[in-house]
Amino acid sequence: MRQRIVRMALVAGAAVLALLVLLATCGTDDEPTAPSATRAARSAPPVTRLTVPGAYDTSRGWEVTGLSPEYVIARATGVIAYLERVNGTRYRLRTLDARTGRHGWAGRPWRPLGGPEAVPGLLAVAKEDRQFFVTWSYGRTGDDPLTTAGSFVSLDVYDAADGSRRRVEVPWADVPIVTGSGPGVLISDGRARSAVVAPDTGEVSVVPPQRLGHPKGCAECRRLTAVRGVTAKGLLVSGARGFWVPGGWFSRDRAPAGADPASGVPASVTSGHVLARWRGKKGAARAATHDIWAVHEARTGRPLVKAECRRPAIEPGEYPQAVVSPGGRYLIAGSLAFDLDARTGRCFEEADGSKPLTLTTVTDGGVAYGASGARSAADALAGGGSPVAVDLATGVPEALAPSVRLPAAEVAGVGVFRWTDARDRVHLTGYGRRG
Repeated sequence: MRQRIVRMALVAGAAVLALLVLLATCGTDDEPTAPSATRAARSAPPVTRLTVPGAYDTSRGWEVTGLSPEYVIARATGVIAYLERVNGTRYRLRTLDARTGRHGWAGRPWRPLGGPEAVPGLLAVAKEDRQFFVTWSYGRTGDDPLTTAGSFVSLDVYDAADGSRRRVEVPWADVPIVTGSGPGVLISDGRARSAVVAPDTGEVSVVPPQRLGHPKGCAECRRLTAVRGVTAKGLLVSGARGFWVPGGWFSRDRAPAGADPASGVPASVTSGHVLARWRGKKGAARAATHDIWAVHEARTGRPLVKAECRRPAIEPGEYPQAVVSPGGRYLIAGSLAFDLDARTGRCFEEADGSKPLTLTTVTDGGVAYGASGARSAADALAGGGSPVAVDLATGVPEALAPSVRLPAAEVAGVGVFRWTDARDRVHLTGYGRRG
């Protein structure tokens, strides 16, 4: 009798334990998945040792394989987020610590809009002291494949700290442009129609094209009107002869010294800054041959620092994208480099405009990486041109070995390198900075 009671107790205990395990593994779609020991990346040396700049130690680091082409970094915290394909139609957002390579939270798998071949977009957005990751896709709600009626942009907004998720759906008729360079997610048609999603609340703000606050006395500002970005004070809008924040500031009142006030064109927007191209004042010494490039404070429009580059400038829509160092002191874009603290700017090209550098990455130590002879930053990161490193304090480029891979980013003292192997698999490899 006693043995039977013991056996029954053991069976009951096993059932309770199984139930607890089952409950522990279940959750809603909004709950992030905790990291496990079996899948966490180790801090041991990675399998692959790449040829990289000498500042990075390839004897220690980490490596992740099999991710989608896109990844983003919450620079304030050193968390990297990337998309992982779960199966033919579903994806999962995963995170890892750039310092150690160890995985953090992972989102639940989901199927993006747009059909089996659709790959979701991925953004990193910072609002005040909070960091967010955003995945998005675009598609229809109807069954008719020939109509866009019922189309919308679906966004999943994750808190970078713990992976908590908020889903937001925004009705949208045409294929959208979705960006996250400011304190909100901007959805636009590339012209005057836009919507902004607040990452902390999910609130959607829509400003009709007729209410974009065209500045008084600037009739030409109503031509070629386009929403260019989001600032802490609202939308950044441009027209044929200037750019502005509705109800805030107007570029004609914020022109850098020596610039024609009616010539400003926003080239790139980052969180907190606007890079703009200006013409020199008529009759100025180099107005016919050079453009003025200035970094403006996005909140106030105030010009912080400028540099001059020889024309011709790249046409709008193809301007180099601004990249900021993790700590925010340095900003680079194409052949331009700025020290925002020292208020100095440089254009890395020969006096006749030839042999410009294309800069791709800048560190908190003031070292910029790039290449000469590259067509773009993407081309330089893919191995195009001749790799170089530049100490921005001296402005002297140093040629690197032709086989050197450039870091796609540096965060938390770790250089992040993206590459594709012979089986067309995407890898991220992180190497710590020496010393």
